[in-house]
Amino acid sequence: MMERSAGSHLDRVRAYLDRTGLAGPATALAELPGDASDRRYVRVRLPDETSRMLMVHSGPIDSRTLPFRFVAQILARMDVPAPAVLGSADDLGILVIEDLGDITLQAQLGAGASGQRDAVYADAVDLIVRMQRGGRALASTREPPFTLAFDEEKLMWELAFFVEHFLDGLRGARPSAAARTALADELRAVARELAAEPRVFCHRDYHSRNLMLHRGRLYVIDFQDARMGPATYDLVSLLRDCYVRHEPAFVDRMIAYYHDRLGTAADPAYRDRFDLMSVQRHLKALGTFGYQSTAGGNDRYLSAIPRTAGYLVEVFGRQPRFERLRALLAGCAPDFD
Repeated sequence: MMERSAGSHLDRVRAYLDRTGLAGPATALAELPGDASDRRYVRVRLPDETSRMLMVHSGPIDSRTLPFRFVAQILARMDVPAPAVLGSADDLGILVIEDLGDITLQAQLGAGASGQRDAVYADAVDLIVRMQRGGRALASTREPPFTLAFDEEKLMWELAFFVEHFLDGLRGARPSAAARTALADELRAVARELAAEPRVFCHRDYHSRNLMLHRGRLYVIDFQDARMGPATYDLVSLLRDCYVRHEPAFVDRMIAYYHDRLGTAADPAYRDRFDLMSVQRHLKALGTFGYQSTAGGNDRYLSAIPRTAGYLVEVFGRQPRFERLRALLAGCAPDFD
């Protein structure tokens, strides 16, 4: 049975079911936890035991230009498994996509499948390599995500978001004007150096909650924000995951495997770039967690803060170049001591 709710997104879901003739006493709805956005996800299970997922946006959409649809088509051309787009109701803000079930990579690891970890993560690294190679082959096309990039402005915007919503918003930091200026200078240096690196296709949020195991294959989801960026971006997201921690030896093995698949050398300079990307990526993530809590009233990400800040503390400990940044951050919040 479909449970009634006053939520407008469920009203629109019911309107979609009525319109398509799918409504009925044996049709079941289940809301799923969403991502850090205003999208809602509703599973529709039909009497014939099939199901589909409804991605419900905050308002009407134009599905022809929706980033999710663009990127899904590009991933298909790269032979990267992703949920198929099955239809839409643009006026209701609904995109209908393939239901991949509930088994994320994070859930699989939590269910005691650690013995399969190397094999599954090797598959995940293979998909990164496939996206990077496929991106180079398709990069001449003038369509998103190839027209978007992690340039200095974008990277710095994310770092400023961290200052506003994690340091100021969540932690209540009140640095002096001089300290704030010095921090901005350090963050700008990180953004500038990353922006100067050669760019490849980046999923942008490639971690254990956005990788699904379905019918024996690994699928990617939540890819609508893909853009061009540093080659380290997705690998940092995967191996220094805000939600799952891996021991250093495992991270080393996966980095070596990545280079083996690409036919490149895992030199010390790469590990320095990996750490640099980790600084920006994890500061950005802390900004998202702070925003979700203080502005969105969503505390489900707070448990990831110690792990995420811990990655930063580790990088600061082995990279003397970040000592000034570490000191400035530690002066604002105890997370970086």
